[in-house]
Amino acid sequence: MKKTNVAIVGCGNISGIYFENLCKVFKNVTVKACADLDPERTAAKVEKYPDVQVATLEAILADPEIEIIVNLTTPQGHFPVAMQAIEAGKSVHNEKPVVLTRDEGKQLLAAATTKGVRVGSAPDTFMGGGIQTCRKLIDDGWIGDPIGAQAFMLCHGHESWHPDPEFYYKVGGGPMFDMGPYYVTALVSLLGPVKRVSGSTRITFPQRTITSAKKYGNKVDVDVPTHVTGIMDFASGAIGTITTSFDVWGSDTPCIEIFGTEGSLSVPDPNTFGGVPRVKRMGADAWSDLPLTHGYAENARGIGPADMAAAIENDRPHRANGELAYHVLDIMHAVHDSSDQGQRIELESTCERPAPLPAGLLKGMLD
Repeated sequence: MKKTNVAIVGCGNISGIYFENLCKVFKNVTVKACADLDPERTAAKVEKYPDVQVATLEAILADPEIEIIVNLTTPQGHFPVAMQAIEAGKSVHNEKPVVLTRDEGKQLLAAATTKGVRVGSAPDTFMGGGIQTCRKLIDDGWIGDPIGAQAFMLCHGHESWHPDPEFYYKVGGGPMFDMGPYYVTALVSLLGPVKRVSGSTRITFPQRTITSAKKYGNKVDVDVPTHVTGIMDFASGAIGTITTSFDVWGSDTPCIEIFGTEGSLSVPDPNTFGGVPRVKRMGADAWSDLPLTHGYAENARGIGPADMAAAIENDRPHRANGELAYHVLDIMHAVHDSSDQGQRIELESTCERPAPLPAGLLKGMLD
């Protein structure tokens, strides 16, 4: 088995699980180097993972042995770092969202095509055992033909716990762009691409007070919608609704439900890899919990770039690919655009429904 050299750029909070899985779980990759603007962060990583080298971004880009860059910078850094990687002839896997704007997304994908490299993006949670089991249930006809879906991500924002919550209320943030990628990616992986979107948005609280310890009492002016509802017409004919909110104090709504002609499917939290799928089939008196058919039910962040490496070696499409990520970005923007313009938005983008993972993969292995 080929071991593909990757480098991690950005060593903040989310990087910990990437280091752990790419260094110790996935057998087809090796983390050769890491970089961050804060030298204390890289020092902490190499202390824990001594085989990883500290490097600058420039050194990583110049290293011919590094094939994939895992870009864990803040969202504003996703586009410039990814473009530098592509121009250096390297494939890149960005954290979510893949970039901030449609124009950036188009430029990124076009540059990758020209250079003959690949673009990938989080979330890769749809490759976990929970949603892959749901994919198999749908594909095997357990609920008949899908006719509709609903998704909810409802909370009261991040200022009570996050040490630096300001970004979540600025351009590029908000509940749709922060958490929407998990939900929309899961829906597209289960139901296929979307062709038309409508939406409504609002800002409920124009100013937020931080109550987490680091910046307790600081005020944040809210610049983006914090309660967002969208309707998605899927190319398959299914109709989906999604609500993402930082304005809700409590809710008992499910994360995702899929409705079919012969039953309903409750999908686990798309921000995790596992969970318990539940089905209520036509004529049944109650919901039934179903066992997982696939592995990677623990926190398997990093499976996306590992799958990219396997796909390059085996000459197949990778699952958490740039076309999927751009389509998800387009959908999220379209929900906001629809609210701003007061009309439905016909999407220009589309994507292939990513292939399901085979059942029975050994831990650390990909097809």
